[in-house]
Amino acid sequence: MNENLMKKYIPMTETTYYTLLAVTEKRHGYAIMQYVSELTKERIQLGTGTLYTMVGRLTADGIIEIASSEDGRKTYLITEIGMQLLKMETDRLEKQLQDGLEVLGENGEV
Repeated sequence: MNENLMKKYIPMTETTYYTLLAVTEKRHGYAIMQYVSELTKERIQLGTGTLYTMVGRLTADGIIEIASSEDGRKTYLITEIGMQLLKMETDRLEKQLQDGLEVLGENGEV
């Protein structure tokens, strides 16, 4: 794993994290936005500008790739490096949650 990519993506922004979850299956931009919205119960609404800027950066860094391009509609898919980063971030978040629950208790009470 490239150390520069680890420094750049860990910790990961919430929008990047959910975008990577979305592209564990081939999806085009609008489908990514819909998936993230549904998964987060509309807590996160990706705008087109945010999404396509992020997709461009993730593609340039080799985190995702263009899986296909038909009728001007590109679909994206996470790469192996992207999957490694996603798993690392999920592990980090799980540890963070465990620490919070330990300190606050299961009901969030101190």
